[in-house]
This record gives sequence, C-alpha cells and structure tokens, in this order.
Amino acid sequence: MSVRRLGIVCKRDSAKAQALAGEVSAWCAGQGIATNLDEVAAGQDAVIILGGDGTLLHVAEQASALGIPVLGVNLGGLGFLTEVAADGWRDALAALVAGRLQVEERMMVRARLHGEGGASAWALALNDVVLSKGNADRLVRLNVWHGDEFVASYRADGLVFATPTGSTAYNLSAGGPIVHPGVRSVTVTPICPFMLESRPILLPADRPLFTQLEKREAAADVKVMVDGRFTWAVGEADRLEITAAPQPLRLVCGPVQGYFEILRTKLNWGGRAPCRG
Repeated sequence: MSVRRLGIVCKRDSAKAQALAGEVSAWCAGQGIATNLDEVAAGQDAVIILGGDGTLLHVAEQASALGIPVLGVNLGGLGFLTEVAADGWRDALAALVAGRLQVEERMMVRARLHGEGGASAWALALNDVVLSKGNADRLVRLNVWHGDEFVASYRADGLVFATPTGSTAYNLSAGGPIVHPGVRSVTVTPICPFMLESRPILLPADRPLFTQLEKREAAADVKVMVDGRFTWAVGEADRLEITAAPQPLRLVCGPVQGYFEILRTKLNWGGRAPCRG
C-alpha cells in the first residue's frame, strides 16, 4: 500500500486524542506523508482513528463508500475494532506504510424504513441495526421475513440485527453468538424474549430481511437504532428492511493480534492458547 495522504480522526472532546494527533502528524511529515485532521475524503490512502470503537463507527459509512482503509488506535475501553494499543501506533503506521498489514473487508448492512410516504434513505451500519421498545412496560411482537420466507414472530423487548463484526457488541450482550467476520451473514437476536425457545438465528446475507409490528399491536414507542444512533420511530404500518450493503469497510488489522487472540484478550474467551505439538 502506498500511503501519501493520511486522514486522522480523533475522538470528540479528547485532549489525549488531539495530542496524539499532533505526534502522528509530525511522524507523517517526516515520512513525506500529508495529513488531514478530522476528515475522511476522497484521495486519502488510509484513515487512522484515534479513539475507541465509537469513533470508528462514526466514520465507517463514509470510509466504506470511498473504499478507504481504516486503522484504529484504541484510546477507549475494549477496542474490538480499534485494536492497536495507544503506544503501538508508530509500529502500526510504519508497517502500514511498508505494506506489511492485512486489510480485511468487513461486511456492512444498510437499513431503510418503508412507510405510508414511501421508503426512507438508506442508513448504514458496521455493527448492528436494533429495534427496541421505548418506556412501555409491555413487550412488542415483531414478525421477521428472510426474503419472501417467514422466519418467526418474536415477543420481546426488541431485536438486534447484527453483522459478524457487530456480533461481539449488543448481540453478544443479548445472548447472541460470536460470528467470525469472514462469515457473510446477519444474526437476528431477540432482546429479553418472553419465550425461552425464541433463540437467535444466523441467516445468510444473500436476501433482505424485513420486520414489522404484529398488525394487532400498537406502536409502543418502538425505535430503530443504527450503530447506536437513533434513526427512526416505527409506526404501526411501517416495515423495516435490512440488507447487505454494497460496499464493505476496509479494516486494517493490527500487526500483532489475530481475531481469536483479540477475543481471548478482550473477553477472556476460550482460555489460553495451548502449545502446538
């Protein structure tokens, strides 16, 4: 990868990120690399994120549309997507410039709401699209179709539609499975379902998913969140469509850890790796 122009995106209102951005800019200048601060724009060869996963999610839609690889430096909490440690950014950037880092294509999904006035604009998500009830005490009943095939009727607090990348986010907290990012799929996970047999289901991403409220149900302040951002309020006659996005996010992998090592480190999942005989 030839890196001549680098975008630097900082966590909002973070003095630490701003200070680190100055160090990154100075390092890039020494390498003859031009930088743009807090901008994702055409012509950039890569974007470095200084923050947490939320900061990366904030720029995922624009970066995927432009096909720009994204490298995340973690200044936040767990950092599944921003996997490079704060003190490892120099080694990571040097490896990126030298072409030694792998770039993965992470599937994104897009969603739109069909209502009486027609369909909304598409909204893109790297992690998930979530339908959830508001402050109403009672559960909601949501019907789900995979293409033209009816899947199930869920009585729950809501549903999580997660990408493989987002399987370790809200989906995991709601009881859904961890899905390797190389599996092109969407996981449907009910949130606090009324019936214990309402289990998560992994569906291929070759057909759109549709969901809407049961006809006899009133819209009890049901809302749609796209990667954690409130996007729509759902009416009784509305139908939500979710499908694989045409463009993936090009995510630069860190120089040290593999996917399962990240799971073991961040989640204490799977135990220590044994010595291979």
